[in-house]
Amino acid sequence: MKQIKWKAGGISGRRIRTRNWIIGFMWGLLLVVLVRGVVYVTELRSAAIREQQLIGTQVAESAPPRPSDAKKEVSSTTEPSKSVQASASSTGTDAQNKLSTYDRLWVNVYVSEDKRVEKMPIELYVRGVLAGEMPIDFELEALKAQAIAARTYIYRRLLAGGVSGPSDEADVDDTIKNQVYIPLGELIGRWSGKEKEANLKKLNEAVEETKGQIVTYQGGPIEASFFSTSNGYTENASDYWSLDLPYLRSVASPWDKSISPNYKETTTMDLDDFSRKLGVKANNVRQMRIMDTTEGHRIKTIRIGRESFSGKEIREKLGLASSQFNWAIIGDQIRITTFGYGHGVGMSQWGANGMAMEGKTAAQILAHYYTGTKLEEASGVLE
Repeated sequence: MKQIKWKAGGISGRRIRTRNWIIGFMWGLLLVVLVRGVVYVTELRSAAIREQQLIGTQVAESAPPRPSDAKKEVSSTTEPSKSVQASASSTGTDAQNKLSTYDRLWVNVYVSEDKRVEKMPIELYVRGVLAGEMPIDFELEALKAQAIAARTYIYRRLLAGGVSGPSDEADVDDTIKNQVYIPLGELIGRWSGKEKEANLKKLNEAVEETKGQIVTYQGGPIEASFFSTSNGYTENASDYWSLDLPYLRSVASPWDKSISPNYKETTTMDLDDFSRKLGVKANNVRQMRIMDTTEGHRIKTIRIGRESFSGKEIREKLGLASSQFNWAIIGDQIRITTFGYGHGVGMSQWGANGMAMEGKTAAQILAHYYTGTKLEEASGVLE
């Protein structure tokens, strides 16, 4: 019996040791799983951060000036600014203070599709606008010019205290009413693979290499209007918007005709539809004639019967690409051919790309399209 008890005790001891070993093994296995889980989550977070940093460091026409903005010119006393050359000679402490002040500027954007307000630093907003307003395959210097124009627009608007969207919380919305803006999530999914990496890098370069730069006239940020394609010339602001801004003058833009797919467009409509949209008699359309043209070679005044219309009115009522056009009446239809795309005021995007293709810099492009202006560094001080 003693021998049997001894054997039984030995078996019991081995069971205890085996159980302890199993328990220890399970605890060790659990620890390994936990450690690997932590490492995995950390790597995911790091990848997400790298992705956001890549993006965060990464053809349309601008909205017309608001009447309130036109009356409320932003002066150098409202918006302190200092030229790029002058800031380069400042002390390191002063430059750092300016950078910090500028970096504190945030923009509230109303995202129309999601019906929400997205808040972001001004430079991140500029990246989203650049992605929405200009083709990514444009030359880098053209993209840089567009980035500066977009930054100038929002900087001026922040100073003027404009609001947009259904609530008073947003400074701008993401449509052509202000500037087209692409949210971060949408931008991430726009491209894939090597194309995504290259395009985001190009966006980053265009924004980072122009950080803080705006276009000014007599010390204040300009109304940085832009559009897709010229007819060979840009338009005086006074001829299209009845708003006289000395830096928005007609200049030659010969590059558009040869490179822009939007330079020429033909549309056909019934005479009855044409006359209905303009509120005139169909018979009078056959005697339609141009009375005057603008300095930018667009239609200034056109007469149909006893009614007179501006080129802008015709373009907007009929949904035409440009206010320079000719027409031919064939039977009961009218065929209209337009030249250029957009309102024609300010910087032509395809013209800017043409200049960049010839080796011109962003500064040279902006100086050409915005008469008598300077490229300066915004101080970022909002009163």
